[in-house]
Amino acid sequence: MVNFEQSKGEIDRVTESLSQLSKIDSPDFEFLLSLIARDAWERRNTNSEYGPHKAMKLIRESRLGSILLPIEFGGIGVSIRDLFYVVVKLAEADPDVAHILRSHYRRVEQLVREGVEEGENRKLIQYVADGLIFGSAFTEISSHHVGKLVFDTTITEDDDVYRLNGTKYFTTGTLYADLVTVAASTLDGEVISATIPTNRNGVIIEDDWDGIGQKYTASGTTRFLNVLVHKEEIDTTKKNKTPFNSFAQLYLQAVIAGILRSVLTDASNLVKNRKRTFSFAAAELPKEDPQLLQVIGEISSIAYTAETLVLTAAEAIDNASKSAINGVIDYDLSHHASLLTAQAKVIIDALALKASTLLFDVGGASATKQSVHLDRHWRNIRTLASHNPAAYKARAIGDYIVNGKKLPLDEVYF
Repeated sequence: MVNFEQSKGEIDRVTESLSQLSKIDSPDFEFLLSLIARDAWERRNTNSEYGPHKAMKLIRESRLGSILLPIEFGGIGVSIRDLFYVVVKLAEADPDVAHILRSHYRRVEQLVREGVEEGENRKLIQYVADGLIFGSAFTEISSHHVGKLVFDTTITEDDDVYRLNGTKYFTTGTLYADLVTVAASTLDGEVISATIPTNRNGVIIEDDWDGIGQKYTASGTTRFLNVLVHKEEIDTTKKNKTPFNSFAQLYLQAVIAGILRSVLTDASNLVKNRKRTFSFAAAELPKEDPQLLQVIGEISSIAYTAETLVLTAAEAIDNASKSAINGVIDYDLSHHASLLTAQAKVIIDALALKASTLLFDVGGASATKQSVHLDRHWRNIRTLASHNPAAYKARAIGDYIVNGKKLPLDEVYF
Protein backbone atom coordinates (compact mmCIF):
# COMPACT_ATOMS: atom_id res chain seq x y z
CA MET A 1 0.00 0.00 0.00
CA VAL A 2 2.79 2.41 0.84
CA ASN A 3 5.33 3.83 -1.59
CA PHE A 4 8.25 4.85 0.60
CA GLU A 5 10.05 6.37 -2.37
CA GLN A 6 7.78 9.40 -2.55
CA SER A 7 9.80 12.58 -2.48
CA LYS A 8 9.08 15.19 0.16
CA GLY A 9 8.00 17.58 -2.61
CA GLU A 10 5.42 15.10 -3.87
CA ILE A 11 4.11 14.53 -0.37
CA ASP A 12 3.79 18.26 0.29
CA ARG A 13 1.97 18.87 -2.98
CA VAL A 14 -0.51 16.05 -2.48
CA THR A 15 -1.02 16.94 1.18
CA GLU A 16 -2.24 20.36 0.07
CA SER A 17 -5.07 18.69 -1.84
CA LEU A 18 -6.24 16.44 0.99
CA SER A 19 -8.70 19.05 2.21
CA GLN A 20 -10.63 18.27 -0.96
CA LEU A 21 -11.15 14.67 0.14
CA SER A 22 -14.65 13.85 -1.10
CA LYS A 23 -15.20 10.13 -0.69
CA ILE A 24 -13.67 7.02 0.78
CA ASP A 25 -11.52 4.90 -1.53
CA SER A 26 -10.72 7.97 -3.63
CA PRO A 27 -7.08 8.42 -4.74
CA ASP A 28 -6.70 11.17 -2.15
CA PHE A 29 -7.95 8.85 0.59
CA GLU A 30 -5.56 6.11 -0.45
CA PHE A 31 -2.67 8.55 -0.49
CA LEU A 32 -3.64 9.89 2.92
CA LEU A 33 -3.44 6.33 4.22
CA SER A 34 -0.01 5.91 2.62
CA LEU A 35 1.25 9.06 4.35
CA ILE A 36 -0.03 7.83 7.70
CA ALA A 37 1.53 4.41 7.16
CA ARG A 38 4.81 6.00 6.14
CA ASP A 39 4.86 8.12 9.29
CA ALA A 40 4.27 5.01 11.42
CA TRP A 41 7.00 3.10 9.56
CA GLU A 42 9.53 5.90 9.98
CA ARG A 43 8.84 6.33 13.69
CA ARG A 44 8.98 2.57 14.23
CA ASN A 45 12.25 2.12 12.37
CA THR A 46 14.03 5.03 14.04
CA ASN A 47 12.87 3.86 17.49
CA SER A 48 11.20 7.22 17.90
CA GLU A 49 9.30 7.96 21.09
CA TYR A 50 7.44 10.69 19.25
CA GLY A 51 3.74 10.01 18.78
CA PRO A 52 1.70 10.31 15.57
CA HIS A 53 1.39 14.11 15.69
CA LYS A 54 2.18 14.34 11.97
CA ALA A 55 -0.49 11.81 11.12
CA MET A 56 -3.06 13.62 13.24
CA LYS A 57 -2.18 16.87 11.49
CA LEU A 58 -2.97 15.13 8.21
CA ILE A 59 -6.29 13.91 9.64
CA ARG A 60 -7.21 17.50 10.49
CA GLU A 61 -6.11 18.90 7.13
CA SER A 62 -8.03 16.25 5.22
CA ARG A 63 -11.06 16.67 7.53
CA LEU A 64 -11.34 12.88 7.66
CA GLY A 65 -12.97 13.30 11.05
CA SER A 66 -16.00 14.91 9.39
CA ILE A 67 -16.99 12.12 6.99
CA LEU A 68 -20.04 11.09 9.08
CA LEU A 69 -21.53 14.57 8.80
CA PRO A 70 -24.24 15.14 6.18
CA ILE A 71 -22.99 16.82 3.02
CA GLU A 72 -24.89 20.00 3.81
CA PHE A 73 -22.94 20.34 7.06
CA GLY A 74 -19.51 19.85 5.56
CA GLY A 75 -19.14 16.07 5.58
CA ILE A 76 -19.69 13.40 2.96
CA GLY A 77 -22.51 11.57 4.74
CA VAL A 78 -20.98 8.09 4.94
CA SER A 79 -22.90 5.33 6.67
CA ILE A 80 -21.70 3.88 9.95
CA ARG A 81 -20.78 0.71 8.06
CA ASP A 82 -18.59 2.73 5.69
CA LEU A 83 -17.05 4.56 8.64
CA PHE A 84 -16.00 1.24 10.15
CA TYR A 85 -14.47 0.28 6.81
CA VAL A 86 -12.44 3.49 7.02
CA VAL A 87 -11.38 2.59 10.57
CA VAL A 88 -10.18 -0.83 9.39
CA LYS A 89 -8.10 0.81 6.66
CA LEU A 90 -6.73 3.40 9.09
CA ALA A 91 -5.75 0.67 11.53
CA GLU A 92 -3.93 -1.15 8.76
CA ALA A 93 -1.90 2.02 8.18
CA ASP A 94 -1.41 2.85 11.87
CA PRO A 95 -3.50 1.23 14.63
CA ASP A 96 -2.56 4.01 17.07
CA VAL A 97 -4.11 6.66 14.82
CA ALA A 98 -7.27 4.61 14.32
CA HIS A 99 -7.60 4.07 18.07
CA ILE A 100 -6.96 7.74 18.83
CA LEU A 101 -10.05 8.65 16.78
CA ARG A 102 -12.40 6.31 18.67
CA SER A 103 -13.85 8.96 20.99
CA HIS A 104 -14.04 11.44 18.15
CA TYR A 105 -16.13 9.29 15.83
CA ARG A 106 -18.31 8.14 18.69
CA ARG A 107 -19.07 11.77 19.58
CA VAL A 108 -19.74 12.71 15.95
CA GLU A 109 -22.16 9.79 15.55
CA GLN A 110 -24.03 11.02 18.62
CA LEU A 111 -24.20 14.59 17.31
CA VAL A 112 -25.54 13.46 13.93
CA ARG A 113 -28.07 11.16 15.57
CA GLU A 114 -29.34 13.89 17.89
CA GLY A 115 -29.77 16.39 15.08
CA VAL A 116 -28.06 19.58 14.04
CA GLU A 117 -30.45 22.24 15.25
CA GLU A 118 -29.09 25.59 16.35
CA GLY A 119 -27.37 25.58 19.69
CA GLU A 120 -24.39 23.79 21.18
CA ASN A 121 -24.76 20.74 18.90
CA ARG A 122 -24.67 22.97 15.84
CA LYS A 123 -21.55 24.66 17.17
CA LEU A 124 -19.84 21.34 17.84
CA ILE A 125 -20.77 20.05 14.39
CA GLN A 126 -19.16 23.12 12.86
CA TYR A 127 -15.99 22.32 14.80
CA VAL A 128 -16.05 18.82 13.26
CA ALA A 129 -16.62 20.25 9.78
CA ASP A 130 -13.59 22.49 10.31
CA GLY A 131 -11.41 19.45 11.06
CA LEU A 132 -11.20 19.62 14.86
CA ILE A 133 -10.88 16.40 16.84
CA PHE A 134 -12.72 15.27 19.98
CA GLY A 135 -11.19 13.36 22.84
CA SER A 136 -12.89 12.06 25.98
CA ALA A 137 -12.26 11.85 29.70
CA PHE A 138 -14.60 9.33 31.25
CA THR A 139 -12.83 6.56 33.18
CA GLU A 140 -11.31 7.05 36.62
CA ILE A 141 -9.01 4.84 38.67
CA SER A 142 -11.29 4.33 41.64
CA SER A 143 -13.31 1.73 43.54
CA HIS A 144 -16.39 2.36 41.40
CA HIS A 145 -17.38 -0.35 38.94
CA VAL A 146 -16.39 0.28 35.32
CA GLY A 147 -19.28 1.64 33.26
CA LYS A 148 -21.30 2.91 36.21
CA LEU A 149 -22.22 6.56 36.33
CA VAL A 150 -20.38 7.38 39.55
CA PHE A 151 -17.48 9.83 39.38
CA ASP A 152 -15.09 11.47 41.79
CA THR A 153 -14.51 14.26 39.26
CA THR A 154 -16.77 17.18 40.16
CA ILE A 155 -18.31 20.13 38.40
CA THR A 156 -19.50 22.94 40.63
CA GLU A 157 -21.30 26.18 39.92
CA ASP A 158 -19.27 29.35 40.37
CA ASP A 159 -21.52 32.40 39.81
CA ASP A 160 -22.49 32.23 36.11
CA VAL A 161 -19.85 29.64 35.21
CA TYR A 162 -18.73 26.24 36.44
CA ARG A 163 -15.48 24.73 37.69
CA LEU A 164 -14.22 21.25 36.87
CA ASN A 165 -11.88 19.30 39.17
CA GLY A 166 -10.69 15.71 38.99
CA THR A 167 -8.40 13.14 37.43
CA LYS A 168 -9.24 10.79 34.58
CA TYR A 169 -7.38 7.81 33.15
CA PHE A 170 -7.56 5.89 29.85
CA THR A 171 -8.15 9.23 28.12
CA THR A 172 -7.16 7.75 24.77
CA GLY A 173 -6.35 10.31 22.11
CA THR A 174 -7.02 13.40 24.20
CA LEU A 175 -3.37 14.44 23.90
CA TYR A 176 -3.95 14.83 20.15
CA ALA A 177 -7.47 16.30 20.39
CA ASP A 178 -8.73 19.88 20.20
CA LEU A 179 -11.76 19.33 22.45
CA VAL A 180 -12.46 16.90 25.26
CA THR A 181 -15.78 15.66 26.60
CA VAL A 182 -15.60 15.14 30.36
CA ALA A 183 -17.96 13.23 32.65
CA ALA A 184 -18.38 14.64 36.15
CA SER A 185 -20.73 14.68 39.13
CA THR A 186 -22.45 17.72 40.56
CA LEU A 187 -22.63 18.30 44.31
CA ASP A 188 -26.13 16.81 44.17
CA GLY A 189 -24.78 13.60 42.64
CA GLU A 190 -26.14 14.24 39.15
CA VAL A 191 -23.84 13.14 36.33
CA ILE A 192 -23.35 15.56 33.46
CA SER A 193 -20.81 16.05 30.70
CA ALA A 194 -19.08 19.10 29.32
CA THR A 195 -17.08 19.60 26.14
CA ILE A 196 -14.19 22.04 26.51
CA PRO A 197 -10.98 22.93 24.62
CA THR A 198 -7.97 20.82 25.56
CA ASN A 199 -5.76 23.92 25.74
CA ARG A 200 -7.84 25.64 28.41
CA ASN A 201 -6.06 26.63 31.61
CA GLY A 202 -6.06 23.84 34.13
CA VAL A 203 -6.32 20.98 31.61
CA ILE A 204 -3.19 18.87 32.07
CA ILE A 205 -2.72 15.92 29.68
CA GLU A 206 0.05 13.54 30.71
CA ASP A 207 1.64 11.25 28.15
CA ASP A 208 2.09 8.48 30.73
CA TRP A 209 0.49 5.46 29.06
CA ASP A 210 2.82 2.49 29.61
CA GLY A 211 0.78 -0.38 28.15
CA ILE A 212 2.41 -3.21 26.22
CA GLY A 213 0.55 -2.21 23.06
CA GLN A 214 -1.12 0.74 21.34
CA LYS A 215 1.84 2.63 22.76
CA TYR A 216 1.27 5.99 21.12
CA THR A 217 -2.44 6.45 21.83
CA ALA A 218 -1.74 8.56 24.93
CA SER A 219 -4.22 6.42 26.88
CA GLY A 220 -3.07 7.74 30.22
CA THR A 221 -3.94 10.55 32.60
CA THR A 222 -5.76 13.85 32.13
CA ARG A 223 -6.16 16.19 35.10
CA PHE A 224 -8.62 19.05 35.51
CA LEU A 225 -7.56 21.68 38.02
CA ASN A 226 -10.28 24.26 38.65
CA VAL A 227 -11.02 24.39 34.91
CA LEU A 228 -13.47 27.03 33.74
CA VAL A 229 -16.60 25.62 32.06
CA HIS A 230 -19.18 27.87 30.43
CA LYS A 231 -22.84 27.03 30.84
CA GLU A 232 -23.32 26.45 27.11
CA GLU A 233 -20.50 23.86 27.13
CA ILE A 234 -22.49 21.56 29.40
CA ASP A 235 -24.56 18.80 27.81
CA THR A 236 -28.00 19.33 29.29
CA THR A 237 -29.60 16.28 27.64
CA LYS A 238 -30.02 13.28 29.90
CA LYS A 239 -28.92 9.68 29.72
CA ASN A 240 -30.54 6.77 27.86
CA LYS A 241 -29.84 8.25 24.46
CA THR A 242 -28.93 4.69 23.56
CA PRO A 243 -29.39 1.67 25.81
CA PHE A 244 -26.17 0.00 24.66
CA ASN A 245 -22.65 1.06 23.78
CA SER A 246 -22.04 -1.14 20.74
CA PHE A 247 -20.44 1.63 18.61
CA ALA A 248 -17.50 2.15 20.97
CA GLN A 249 -17.09 -1.58 21.57
CA LEU A 250 -17.16 -2.60 17.91
CA TYR A 251 -14.71 0.18 17.10
CA LEU A 252 -11.95 -1.73 18.91
CA GLN A 253 -12.71 -4.83 16.86
CA ALA A 254 -12.40 -2.74 13.72
CA VAL A 255 -8.93 -1.66 14.81
CA ILE A 256 -8.03 -5.32 15.37
CA ALA A 257 -9.37 -6.18 11.91
CA GLY A 258 -7.07 -3.55 10.44
CA ILE A 259 -4.10 -4.97 12.34
CA LEU A 260 -4.93 -8.40 10.90
CA ARG A 261 -4.56 -6.94 7.42
CA SER A 262 -1.02 -5.99 8.38
CA VAL A 263 -0.38 -9.41 9.93
CA LEU A 264 -1.35 -11.02 6.63
CA THR A 265 0.86 -8.65 4.63
CA ASP A 266 3.84 -9.28 6.90
CA ALA A 267 3.33 -13.05 6.87
CA SER A 268 3.09 -13.09 3.07
CA ASN A 269 6.23 -11.00 2.71
CA LEU A 270 8.14 -13.28 5.07
CA VAL A 271 7.34 -16.33 2.95
CA LYS A 272 7.96 -14.57 -0.37
CA ASN A 273 11.34 -13.20 0.66
CA ARG A 274 12.78 -16.15 2.58
CA LYS A 275 15.48 -18.13 0.76
CA ARG A 276 16.54 -20.58 3.47
CA THR A 277 14.33 -23.37 4.68
CA PHE A 278 14.51 -26.24 7.18
CA SER A 279 15.67 -29.83 6.77
CA PHE A 280 12.14 -31.14 7.25
CA ALA A 281 10.60 -28.66 4.79
CA ALA A 282 8.32 -29.95 2.05
CA ALA A 283 9.87 -27.74 -0.66
CA GLU A 284 13.18 -26.14 -1.59
CA LEU A 285 11.77 -22.61 -1.39
CA PRO A 286 9.53 -21.36 1.44
CA LYS A 287 7.13 -19.76 -1.06
CA GLU A 288 6.51 -23.22 -2.53
CA ASP A 289 6.17 -25.01 0.80
CA PRO A 290 2.54 -26.26 1.11
CA GLN A 291 2.65 -26.17 4.90
CA LEU A 292 3.70 -22.52 4.98
CA LEU A 293 1.11 -21.70 2.34
CA GLN A 294 -1.50 -23.39 4.52
CA VAL A 295 -0.57 -21.09 7.41
CA ILE A 296 -0.86 -18.06 5.13
CA GLY A 297 -4.28 -19.29 4.04
CA GLU A 298 -5.37 -19.59 7.66
CA ILE A 299 -4.18 -16.08 8.52
CA SER A 300 -5.94 -14.74 5.41
CA SER A 301 -9.18 -16.46 6.43
CA ILE A 302 -8.96 -15.04 9.95
CA ALA A 303 -8.43 -11.52 8.59
CA TYR A 304 -11.39 -11.92 6.23
CA THR A 305 -13.62 -13.27 9.00
CA ALA A 306 -12.76 -10.44 11.37
CA GLU A 307 -13.46 -7.72 8.83
CA THR A 308 -16.71 -9.37 7.71
CA LEU A 309 -17.97 -9.67 11.28
CA VAL A 310 -17.11 -6.03 11.99
CA LEU A 311 -18.93 -4.74 8.93
CA THR A 312 -21.96 -6.95 9.57
CA ALA A 313 -22.29 -5.66 13.14
CA ALA A 314 -21.69 -2.10 11.88
CA GLU A 315 -24.72 -2.46 9.59
CA ALA A 316 -26.81 -3.37 12.63
CA ILE A 317 -25.51 -0.29 14.47
CA ASP A 318 -26.36 1.76 11.37
CA ASN A 319 -29.95 0.50 11.38
CA ALA A 320 -30.27 1.18 15.10
CA SER A 321 -28.87 4.70 14.80
CA LYS A 322 -31.23 5.54 11.94
CA SER A 323 -34.17 4.50 14.14
CA ALA A 324 -33.41 7.26 16.66
CA ILE A 325 -36.15 9.67 17.69
CA ASN A 326 -34.80 12.76 19.46
CA GLY A 327 -31.47 10.97 19.74
CA VAL A 328 -32.94 7.90 21.48
CA ILE A 329 -32.35 4.60 19.67
CA ASP A 330 -34.97 1.85 19.41
CA TYR A 331 -34.29 -0.65 22.20
CA ASP A 332 -34.68 -3.85 20.18
CA LEU A 333 -32.52 -2.63 17.31
CA SER A 334 -29.91 -1.41 19.78
CA HIS A 335 -29.93 -4.76 21.57
CA HIS A 336 -29.51 -6.62 18.26
CA ALA A 337 -26.52 -4.46 17.39
CA SER A 338 -25.04 -5.06 20.85
CA LEU A 339 -25.54 -8.81 20.47
CA LEU A 340 -23.77 -8.92 17.10
CA THR A 341 -20.97 -6.75 18.48
CA ALA A 342 -20.48 -9.06 21.46
CA GLN A 343 -20.47 -12.14 19.23
CA ALA A 344 -17.95 -10.50 16.93
CA LYS A 345 -15.67 -9.70 19.86
CA VAL A 346 -15.68 -13.23 21.25
CA ILE A 347 -14.56 -14.67 17.91
CA ILE A 348 -12.27 -11.87 16.72
CA ASP A 349 -10.27 -11.64 19.95
CA ALA A 350 -9.43 -15.35 19.91
CA LEU A 351 -8.70 -15.63 16.19
CA ALA A 352 -6.68 -12.41 16.03
CA LEU A 353 -4.34 -13.50 18.80
CA LYS A 354 -3.93 -16.82 17.03
CA ALA A 355 -3.11 -15.10 13.72
CA SER A 356 -0.51 -12.84 15.34
CA THR A 357 1.19 -15.98 16.70
CA LEU A 358 0.94 -17.91 13.41
CA LEU A 359 2.86 -15.05 11.83
CA PHE A 360 6.01 -16.34 13.54
CA ASP A 361 5.43 -19.87 12.25
CA VAL A 362 6.22 -18.75 8.71
CA GLY A 363 9.19 -16.53 9.55
CA GLY A 364 11.68 -18.61 11.46
CA ALA A 365 13.88 -17.26 14.21
CA SER A 366 14.76 -14.12 12.25
CA ALA A 367 11.14 -13.00 12.56
CA THR A 368 11.66 -12.60 16.31
CA LYS A 369 14.33 -9.92 15.91
CA GLN A 370 13.27 -6.71 17.63
CA SER A 371 14.42 -4.73 14.60
CA VAL A 372 11.55 -6.09 12.48
CA HIS A 373 8.92 -5.19 15.10
CA LEU A 374 6.59 -8.11 14.31
CA ASP A 375 5.75 -8.54 17.99
CA ARG A 376 3.84 -5.26 17.83
CA HIS A 377 0.85 -6.98 16.25
CA TRP A 378 0.33 -9.39 19.15
CA ARG A 379 0.92 -6.65 21.72
CA ASN A 380 -1.53 -4.28 20.04
CA ILE A 381 -4.20 -6.95 19.64
CA ARG A 382 -3.75 -8.13 23.23
CA THR A 383 -4.12 -4.56 24.50
CA LEU A 384 -7.26 -3.89 22.45
CA ALA A 385 -8.82 -7.23 23.35
CA SER A 386 -8.37 -6.48 27.06
CA HIS A 387 -11.18 -3.91 26.85
CA ASN A 388 -14.50 -5.49 27.91
CA PRO A 389 -13.24 -9.04 28.58
CA ALA A 390 -14.58 -11.61 26.11
CA ALA A 391 -15.50 -14.06 28.89
CA TYR A 392 -18.18 -11.67 30.17
CA LYS A 393 -19.50 -11.15 26.65
CA ALA A 394 -19.70 -14.90 25.98
CA ARG A 395 -21.53 -15.52 29.26
CA ALA A 396 -24.06 -12.78 28.50
CA ILE A 397 -24.62 -14.17 24.99
CA GLY A 398 -25.19 -17.65 26.39
CA ASP A 399 -27.65 -16.35 28.99
CA TYR A 400 -29.59 -14.62 26.22
CA ILE A 401 -29.62 -17.66 23.94
CA VAL A 402 -30.64 -20.12 26.66
CA ASN A 403 -32.73 -18.02 29.04
CA GLY A 404 -33.81 -15.06 26.94
CA LYS A 405 -32.11 -12.61 29.30
CA LYS A 406 -31.19 -9.43 27.44
CA LEU A 407 -27.61 -8.18 27.45
CA PRO A 408 -26.69 -5.76 30.25
CA LEU A 409 -27.47 -2.11 29.66
CA ASP A 410 -24.57 0.30 29.40
CA GLU A 411 -24.98 3.48 31.40
CA VAL A 412 -22.43 5.38 29.30
CA TYR A 413 -24.39 7.99 27.41
CA PHE A 414 -22.03 10.27 25.55
